[in-house]
Amino acid sequence: MPIALTSQFISLEEFEHLLHTQEKLVLADELKESIQNCRTYLDQKVAQSTQLIYGVNTGFGSLCDTAISKEELSTLQRNLVCSHACGMGEEVPQEVVRRMLLLKVLGLSKGASGVQLATVERLLFFFNEQIYPVVYQQGSLGASGDLAPLAHLSLPLIGEGEVYCENQKIKSSELNKRFNLKPIVLQSKEGLALLNGTQFMSAYASYAVATSYRLFEGFNQVAALSMEAYDARKEPFEANVNEIRNQIGQIRVASWFRIQLEGSQIIEQAKAHVQDPYSFRCIPQVHGATLDTIDHAAQIVTREINAVTDNPTVFPEEDQVVSAGNFHGQPLALILDFLAIAMAEMGSISERRTYKLISGTRGLPAFLVKNPGLNSGLMITQYTCASIVSQNKQLCTPASIDSIDSSNGQEDHVSMGANAATKLYRVLDNCLSILAIELIHAAQGLEFRRPLQASVWSEALHSEFRKIIPSIDTDRIMATDMQEARQFLQQYLTHESI
Repeated sequence: MPIALTSQFISLEEFEHLLHTQEKLVLADELKESIQNCRTYLDQKVAQSTQLIYGVNTGFGSLCDTAISKEELSTLQRNLVCSHACGMGEEVPQEVVRRMLLLKVLGLSKGASGVQLATVERLLFFFNEQIYPVVYQQGSLGASGDLAPLAHLSLPLIGEGEVYCENQKIKSSELNKRFNLKPIVLQSKEGLALLNGTQFMSAYASYAVATSYRLFEGFNQVAALSMEAYDARKEPFEANVNEIRNQIGQIRVASWFRIQLEGSQIIEQAKAHVQDPYSFRCIPQVHGATLDTIDHAAQIVTREINAVTDNPTVFPEEDQVVSAGNFHGQPLALILDFLAIAMAEMGSISERRTYKLISGTRGLPAFLVKNPGLNSGLMITQYTCASIVSQNKQLCTPASIDSIDSSNGQEDHVSMGANAATKLYRVLDNCLSILAIELIHAAQGLEFRRPLQASVWSEALHSEFRKIIPSIDTDRIMATDMQEARQFLQQYLTHESI
């Protein structure tokens, strides 16, 4: 049965379900009516009035006062899409392009953009058939909408550009032949509606939130395993000391660790040491702060995926077309930078635990190998981890503090949210590698605690991991282990958060 999109506010969980469902998506009748009513109103407005309406019968940007004749309105919109398709850099991953398509459908279906029903339905057709336009990462300033990326997303609507169809890159003209499609003839304002909007930033942001929750779960599980391997103390996770600080994320993390470590013979045994290093002792504070940040980012992204962010905005019932700035990406730019910092810190504290595990303390052999000296063991895996952590620090320089004047000064403050988005994507990918390396160390370290048993949860993670990667007795090529550990975590981690 097809799933009908409606005007109801959707959560991020519902959005993720729509992205991954095997069912086709269709527009509910209420949305079709809303789209058509708005289009009819705009057509009548243009036909009956000589008033200049930005982007409808005028030029764009600093050309906003240049009038365009009624006969040239369709050409104006096609020219807009073609001229703004000037992206550079790497291609946007298809998983993100899929999000862009759905977000564009959701935004345009609110009935405040003045587009044709056929335009929205063609975008939905691409989504359902897993046809992904070729979009490039560079080109958006994150303010006048994600102009360049959204132009590339829109090119196939008018028979231009390239798409991926069945994982094959083909020209849009070939796509139209395969599916017997005719290019959309854009009407007044449609090109601007397609290009204005935050769907590039929002697509990355929604991906980042979902991925951050999964990585967060992974960092917690692997940190618990590292605690067992390092013979860490449990007192820093007790309820009283965490609740007295009143930070929600910290309280939740501490509670989760108490459950995760319950029944561990290692954690319960008497300790010779009074304190643990911060990378173990301050897990509730550091991990908890990141959880609060992810939750905050999720709130902002949830609002954005339910928003109308193109310009101008059409209000048929109020007989008003408002030229404003809903396309400005500042709300997203700030949380994208914030989330990058928060997740990079998860990687940073993870690397410190990795370092402690190979330090030859707490009864563990140097570099977690039985015969150090002849064997280097896990010495250089920590080097790699440190390199990745350092790169994350460099990527966390905020993009949102920058602004470059554009369009002859008409667009004089921009968010740079698109750059924040693509940087965050790299930070998250790096975090997966960092986590994989900590897992290798934690699993190896746990084996030097035998015959003591870890908690049920830690033993289960260790057992599953050892089905993929065996213990390290003598030196071998560790790059293979690290890649396999990444793949293991991608499959092991669920969509659930704590």
